[in-house]
Order: sequence, then C-alpha cells, then structure tokens
Amino acid sequence: MLLTKLDWIIVVVSLALAFIPALFLAGRAGSSTAEFFTSGRSAPWWLIGVSMVATTFSTDTPNLVTDLVRTGGVAGNWVWWAFLLTGMATVMFYARMWRRSGVLTDLEFYEIRYSGRAASFVRGFRAIYLGLVFNVVIMATVNLAAVKIANILLGWPMEKTLLWCAGLNVGFAVISGLWGVLVADLIQFGIAMTGSFAAAYFALQRPEVGGLAGLFAKLPKETYAFLPDSSNWGVFVTVLILPLTVQWWSVWYPGAEPGGGSYIAQRMLASKSEKDALVGTLFFNVAHYGLRTWPWIIVALSSILVFPQLTDISAAFPNVPANLIGNDIAYPAMLTFLPVGWLGLMIAGLLAAYVSTIVTHLNWGTSYLVHDLYRRFIRKDASEKHYVGVGRFVTAGLMLVAAIVTRYINTASTGFSLLLSIGAGTGLLYLLRWYWWRVNASAEIGAMAASFLTAIAFQVLKARGMDISATTSLLGTVGVTTVVWVAAAFLGPKTDEKVLESFYRLVRPAGPGWTRVRAATGITSSPDSIPQAMVGWVCGIFFVYAALFGVGSFLAGNLSLAATWGVIFVVSGAGVLKVLQGFWQPAKAG
Repeated sequence: MLLTKLDWIIVVVSLALAFIPALFLAGRAGSSTAEFFTSGRSAPWWLIGVSMVATTFSTDTPNLVTDLVRTGGVAGNWVWWAFLLTGMATVMFYARMWRRSGVLTDLEFYEIRYSGRAASFVRGFRAIYLGLVFNVVIMATVNLAAVKIANILLGWPMEKTLLWCAGLNVGFAVISGLWGVLVADLIQFGIAMTGSFAAAYFALQRPEVGGLAGLFAKLPKETYAFLPDSSNWGVFVTVLILPLTVQWWSVWYPGAEPGGGSYIAQRMLASKSEKDALVGTLFFNVAHYGLRTWPWIIVALSSILVFPQLTDISAAFPNVPANLIGNDIAYPAMLTFLPVGWLGLMIAGLLAAYVSTIVTHLNWGTSYLVHDLYRRFIRKDASEKHYVGVGRFVTAGLMLVAAIVTRYINTASTGFSLLLSIGAGTGLLYLLRWYWWRVNASAEIGAMAASFLTAIAFQVLKARGMDISATTSLLGTVGVTTVVWVAAAFLGPKTDEKVLESFYRLVRPAGPGWTRVRAATGITSSPDSIPQAMVGWVCGIFFVYAALFGVGSFLAGNLSLAATWGVIFVVSGAGVLKVLQGFWQPAKAG
C-alpha cells in the first residue's frame, strides 16, 4: 500500500468535485431518453469537446502509449496519430451533417438513409455488434489498465479492483445520464491532465533520467525520432506508410470512425447547433493529438531508462502476477516514484479518466441496446420512464460482462489490435454513404460480414502456423471488404426513392453524388462545399501535427525545427479560421 492518508484525502475530494455537481442533473436525465442519451440536444461546443477528449483519455491510454514507445520508439504512435486524418475529416465534412440529421443515436441513421427490411436489420444487428460486442471489448481493455495500476500502486488483486470499479461506474452511469457524464468529464479532464503533467515532471527527476537533457542524451536518437527508421522497410511501411495511406480511411475504430460515429457522433448529436458540433469536434482533435500526447511519451521514454527490461519491472514488483507483466505496465510502475500528495492526485486523475471513459461507453452502448434494439424491435409503445429504467438495468449488465471479459485480455495493445483488425475495410463505405446515393443497406451488410469473416480467417491461418504479417492481414481484409460492399451497392436492391429524397431534404449533402436526387427534390443548394471542406481538412491536419511535432522538437532541444513547426502552426491555423468563417456564409448552389 503506497498511498498515505493525504493521498486518500486528495482522491476522495477529487472524486467529490467531479461527481457531486453531475448528480444534481439526475432528475433531468431520467425524464426522457433524449435527455438520458443526448442531453436534450443543448450542450455547448466547449462541453462536448472536452467530453470527447476526456472519454478518449482513460487508464489504458497512457499504458498503450507506453507499450508503443517501449517497443517501437516514439514513432510507434503513428498507429493512432494517423487517425487525425479521420478526425479532421469528421470536423470538416461530417459534423454539421450529423447534427442536421436529428437522430438520437448514430444507428438510427440507417433507417433514414436506407429502406426496407435490410435497413432495419443493419440497425438492429449493429446495436448488438457495437453496443455489446465491440463495446465490451473496449471496456475490458480499459478495465485491464485499471487492474494493472491498482495492482502496482495498491496491491489489489483483479477481483477487488473490478468490484470497486463496477460499483462506482454503474452507480454513477445509471443516475446521471449523458448530462452528468458531460459535466463530470469537464472536471475530470482537468484533474487527469494535471496528474499527467505531474507524472512526466517527476519521471524526469529520477537519477536514471537526469531531466529533459539527460533523457534525450541517454536514449538513442531513433528512440525519440518522429519517423520510423526508413532503412527497415518492413517497420517503416507498417508503422508509417500503411496508417497514413490505408488505415485512417479504411478502419472503423470507436472514437476514430471514418465519417464519425459511436460516442463522437453522440456528442455531436447532443450539441445545441451545427456550429457547436463542428467547433467542439475540432477542439477534441486539437487537444487529443496536440495537447496531451507528450506527458505520456515523456513518462514512457523515462521508463526505458528506469526499467530497461520487463524483468526489471518483475524484480521491482514481485507480487504482480506474471500474466500482467508487459511493456504497458511500465507506466503505473513509474507512478510509484511520485511523492506524497502528488501520487494521490495522479490516482484521482487516472480514476477520473477511467470513470469518464467507462460511463461514456456504458451510456453509449446502452443507447444502442435500448433505443435501437429494445425500443425499435421489442417494445415500441412504452413510456419514456420505462425506457430510461430499462437503460439503467442494461448499464449494469454491460459492466458485468465487461468485467468478465477483462480476464481474457493481457495487454492494452491486444484489445487495440483486435478491434482494428475486425473493423478493417469498412471505413470507405462510412465516408461515401453520405455523399453517394448508390450506397445501400446491402452494402452495409456486405461490409460488416466480409470484414469480420476475413479478419477471423487470417487469425485462424496465423493460429495454424502461417506467417502472415499485419500488413498482409490489413490489406487483404480491406481489399476483400471493399470489393464485396461495392458489388453489393450495385447488385443489391436500391434504396427507395422517397427515402433518398427525404434524406437529402434533411441533410442536404454537397457534391455530385446526389445530383439526380437533388434534382428530384427541387433543392438547388447545399449549406456545405466540398472544396472548402477539403481546404479546411488539409489546413487542420497541418495545424495539429505542427503543434504535436513543434512541442516534441522543443522538448528535445531542437529549437530550429521547433521554430519551423511554429511557422506551419500559425499559417495553417489562419487557414482553418478562414475556412470556418466561410462555412457560415450563405449556402451556395450544389
């Protein structure tokens, strides 16, 4: 037991500050499913933006980053840095259309975009597939990180950690609804980021590290390089080329979905206006990649000097079970060096981050299972209070299943890789379905089936001893899935013309993909412009990457490179502002 009485006081006070204000909204949350799942569509941009950031910052996130850095250097983070291209596309192309759609969940989209039984099937199937299967795997990965941290810092066994975490999360999620989640996220994010910076500061004070100067002097340059070693072509392609050319648009992953989806769509749908949806999502991408990355990386790099091998971690923490020892556990191992008081704040920050993510996934998954499955297909005419009550019951069930699955995942990267492989190949469909009327429900079904079955086939072949690289698996899955869904779009039943026209009137997407439908509706203009959005997308990407690599260059002492990135940051930022101003001008034809 490493925590003192002062540490525990800080933990309790921090939790009270985060949760008590949110609980005052319990009455409002329980009044209807719209309040419980989308906060009555009245959240401002800054609240939904911070909530998105807080949700994607959980106990497993710094563990995952540490795993990537210790195994592949700083450049290993391109496996998730590349998703900035996806996130910025959501900002510039899709955020306003999501808000205009007016749906309660992103799965409701299927029955306003497609027609017939196939549309209903997709909605119901994905409610189970995402709300239960995918969601549980994600929560189990987050639980695993909490288990490892509690085992290192508190000496708690897995069962005790999961029991306490389940009680805390379920108790808060069933009472507060999305309003409570948003308010708690706002406070929790501040606590979590303070703890992250403190962890980085004290990691640098270790005698094995010797401050920033010592850190970068003692480590090989390739360890903290932004790009992987190009002389190792296999690693270069896997770590950099593939994520930037294929992975970002082809892979569906919660929080980084092509076209937006899951809890990102939930936040956009909860916003009070199209402008709030766009600006909030932009803030999320800036903070997600440009603000909070380096504190985690600093701790991860420091851990290489303090615990060079996994055996060093095992020796330092002999009571930790062998199955929990991995590179990701180096992050909580580094937290043991925090002084009294700061350790309590860090624990509070990690607990806040954990609860923020879990309650979001509980609320999001429950919205699918209640609104898109139970309400849509099982009981259509009950009262709002009935559906909220069922939602609270489902919330508890989801947490129980996630706790059980936690026992079967070993590292943070295991769950991450599993979800990437299963969602590979579907992304292009999710991008094009907004801009091309030809995409139909058959294409959605084909994409899901092909992606899942192909990914499973590769896993089976690997298990039988075949040498199949991650690159081959990804490209193969993307190729097969794309061929299947495009064929289904042309060969499957077309979406009913009335549904297409209704969707166009509601969302009014720009571009040539809706020319025929646009003519039938008599609407000659769209509030969006594809060329304008494209400029904003490019500027936004440079803006965030310039912030990310500018800070990294400054920390490493390369001031000339930091200045170059600073210029790019200013110029691209001006471009983003110019584009945003243009978005709110009167609509143009087409």
